[in-house]
Amino acid sequence: MPICRECEEDVEELHSVKICGRSRKLCEDCADRAREQAEIAEESESVMQEMMGYKGRR
Repeated sequence: MPICRECEEDVEELHSVKICGRSRKLCEDCADRAREQAEIAEESESVMQEMMGYKGRR
């Protein structure tokens, strides 16, 4: 049985998720949480850059 790298539980299937440019194999629950956290971080960074008037590339 594969083991999730986040929660270290035995799972039936692992899902590959790209987090911060790195691909990780996580269980379905951890993969969903990781996707949500990445989306929130991206949105908050975008808002901060907009507030500060950042015109560079992202």
